[in-house]
Amino acid sequence: MLDGTPFQRSSGQAEIAFDGGRLCRLRQSGSAKVMLPRCHGPCPEIVFLNTSGGLTSGDRLDLSVALGQGMRAVVTTQTAERAYRADGPPAHARISLTLGDGAGLDWLPQETILFNGAALHRETRVELTGKARFLGIETVVLGRAAMGEHVTRLAFADRRLILRDGRPVLLDPFRMDDAAMTRFGGAALLGGMRAMAVLVMAGDPAVDALPSLRAVLDEPGVTAAASAREGLLVVRCLAPDAWPLRRQMMRLIEALRPGGLPRVWQN
Repeated sequence: MLDGTPFQRSSGQAEIAFDGGRLCRLRQSGSAKVMLPRCHGPCPEIVFLNTSGGLTSGDRLDLSVALGQGMRAVVTTQTAERAYRADGPPAHARISLTLGDGAGLDWLPQETILFNGAALHRETRVELTGKARFLGIETVVLGRAAMGEHVTRLAFADRRLILRDGRPVLLDPFRMDDAAMTRFGGAALLGGMRAMAVLVMAGDPAVDALPSLRAVLDEPGVTAAASAREGLLVVRCLAPDAWPLRRQMMRLIEALRPGGLPRVWQN
């Protein structure tokens, strides 16, 4: 607020849907944009972009993808998302991913960077039908080590919910606030690490993929563990900085999908 005048807040909504082998819906407004770059892979590559340059107090960002029966797609972001210092209520981001029977979606966004004093509430909801398959990652970085940034104040809430035919497959909440940051170095929190990531695979190949993933959890400086049960695989990684964690996540993605990385990851 400047001289009693509230700052303008950004708001963006973007949704895209494929069904019957074709694009059937595309809508975007405000700061949220969706692009379909030309690619030669077996399925479309969808790229989301937040033109506001980041999220701060009171901003809203809503992204939605729907795939009809048997459709496949890869979804990513053009660059890392940034959450800046907030002087009021948190920013809100909502991701909705809906897959029809036999559909396959790879949700591969680039990192989310949280700056000192950031306030962000994010929810990712994945609804699977029948034999749908989902691969998703989320990477969070606390400040930029190369710039000498240190995060001591934070209000971050991240919630992932995956359902299959209306029944929960995974509920994965994470929350970190100012009080937690005072115990940042404790083993029960992040152990002093400033970059964290989770990879989730929901679908029939999940258990079979566990040995191959464990074989590539070898990036120096990255602490990682993987587990699986019928229809669900989860990998969690911690690192002192974003770059080794990014290398580790790239190898995990390449081990799981024959198409390799989205093109924007390679720039």
